[in-house]
Amino acid sequence: MQNLERPITAQEFNEVFAIMDEAFPDNEKRTREDQAALLEQNAYRIKTVKSQSGKIMAFLAYWQLDGYCFVEHLAVSKEMRGGGTGGALMKEFLQQSQPVVLEVEPPDNDIAARRIRFYERLGFHLNSFSYRQPPMRNGNAWLPLFIMSYPKPLSNSEFCAVKQQLYHTVYGVEQA
Repeated sequence: MQNLERPITAQEFNEVFAIMDEAFPDNEKRTREDQAALLEQNAYRIKTVKSQSGKIMAFLAYWQLDGYCFVEHLAVSKEMRGGGTGGALMKEFLQQSQPVVLEVEPPDNDIAARRIRFYERLGFHLNSFSYRQPPMRNGNAWLPLFIMSYPKPLSNSEFCAVKQQLYHTVYGVEQA
């Protein structure tokens, strides 16, 4: 597999968005147009994993923010899930990155609980602070989530700073 981190082409964006569209519900992703617009943001980046044939099999979309990285999406194509591709991509990312945060759903169901355990096995910590993700699409509600952090749990002041920067830079809103 080939791992790339550079500006993506229109075709690569289509492949990434197809994986994203299949892997995430509408309330956890932007519209195609809004997602494409992020490619113009200097802080927004996408790492991809390609097969020998050049097809994108997985991606990690993140924001390079002040003092840490925010992983917005990590997804693997349906045909490659369960084979360790997502874990390998995240492990590689963690080796070359500063502290990392990401959002997860509350462990209210088996899938959400498994996702949290996946990140915990990679060294992430589930922070118990109250957090809501701003709507990613017009008309959607704020989404109750948790913040996970690597390599250590966040203090209250660190959490507040992360939350403020996510709201301002990633979501373009003020604190709710």
